[in-house]
Amino acid sequence: MAINMVEPLYEVSRNATRCINCRICEKECSNLVHSYDENLKAMISDETKCVNCHRCVVMCPTHALKIVKSDNCFRENANWTQDSIMTIYNQAQTGGVLLSSMGNPEPFPVYWDKILINASQVTNPSIDPLREPMETKTFLGAKVPDIKRDENGDIVNNLPPQIELSTPIMFSAMSYGSISYNAHSALAQAATKLGTLYNTGEGGLHKDFYKYGANTIVQIASGRFGVSKNFIEAGAAIEIKMGQGAKPGIGGHLPGTKVVEDVSKTRMIPEGSDAISPAPHHDIYSIEDLRQLVYSLKEASNYKKPVIVKIAAVHNVAVIASGVARSGADIIAIDGFRGGTGAAPTRIRDNVGIPIELALAAVDKRLRDEGIRDKVSIIVGGSIRNSSDIIKAIALGADACYIATSALIAMGCHMCRSCHLGRCNWGIATQRPDLTKRLDADEASQKLVNLVEAWTHEIKEMMGGMGINSIEALRGNRLMLRGIGLTEKELEILGIMHAGE
Repeated sequence: MAINMVEPLYEVSRNATRCINCRICEKECSNLVHSYDENLKAMISDETKCVNCHRCVVMCPTHALKIVKSDNCFRENANWTQDSIMTIYNQAQTGGVLLSSMGNPEPFPVYWDKILINASQVTNPSIDPLREPMETKTFLGAKVPDIKRDENGDIVNNLPPQIELSTPIMFSAMSYGSISYNAHSALAQAATKLGTLYNTGEGGLHKDFYKYGANTIVQIASGRFGVSKNFIEAGAAIEIKMGQGAKPGIGGHLPGTKVVEDVSKTRMIPEGSDAISPAPHHDIYSIEDLRQLVYSLKEASNYKKPVIVKIAAVHNVAVIASGVARSGADIIAIDGFRGGTGAAPTRIRDNVGIPIELALAAVDKRLRDEGIRDKVSIIVGGSIRNSSDIIKAIALGADACYIATSALIAMGCHMCRSCHLGRCNWGIATQRPDLTKRLDADEASQKLVNLVEAWTHEIKEMMGGMGINSIEALRGNRLMLRGIGLTEKELEILGIMHAGE
């Protein structure tokens, strides 16, 4: 008899005195953890299926449940950890590649937490955002080196197309298919209410969401899913996805179980088939090839939309960004290695790429040194968790930030890291109708609006404390940052001084 060597990671703790056998936990769990035993006249749990999504805990009317980490352990070994052993058991049984969702959970340094923000006092007084205007409006796109005037002395508008944002926060790429219809609807609605943009990801644009085009970034990835003339014309900007922070160097994979009828129509692929995008764009093998696609998209959109090129944060990202800036792209989006994902090989997610903080600083410095910083705007993403991360990113050189995981959490995601299974109990990363209906799109959109408005208010407060009254004055202003607990090399790459200097 085959023995299952993979032990449950979590235990379901059920308080027998509180449990009333209402079976709500059984109904709510898409992973089939809970069931009613007729012989015992009690609820039982199959803990091997638990992903710690907390749906049963939240929905239990008598608070009889909690999920705890299993304390069953292997003999201690600093090299062969329990996780290392369990993954080998798993692969020995299945012969498959380990897949994971969300971002890199490993204990690498989080540089945002090692950077402090400076404050103004006395000689450079702070600004009270409650009584004085604070400008969070941001324009993304290539800038011109000089101002031109006509014969009457009026300024000639010779700017390339720009994206106007009310706040330097956008919703990052999450495809329809990887997340549900209701989740996409929430993002589109929230972006429209906030005066910002959301990104379609590489899954095309559902016909119902064309009405949000003025607040939409349409993405073109290597699989070209859902790409058409109407799709290109629909958005306010076009993004070419060359790489993703959670899985640099490889393509995407949406399991066929998630390719339901509507996803199939939107992506223009057969229903039930796996949507596998190749690692490279098969028409891009150089900066010259990239330039050709950039200008093809500009031609197709009559030069009315900025073109973004999204790249993953890797060790030579500054050189890559320099080439992208020369390709004719208006905006560069850089995605750090802690960025989220619907599905990625675990070993790639946890070991490939570099932190967004270091990548951003290196790119901004390189473009400034080469005198081409104003040829492009920079968007960064990859685990932007709060408003202070945004402030620090802008001071390091970003024009705006992408958020994705934090947006999902605002909608109700509990980070159970099982998006690739398609059984999201919160109705977000699933296409099952019984689960998608659990997410109310209108309610979720309001939560997103609340989050971004709260962050924008905090951004104004922090800028005021710095004595700065506009995002533009903060961009690249590294004098407002100080490092703590960082090496000389880390400070050098970030381009900031140590606290106390």
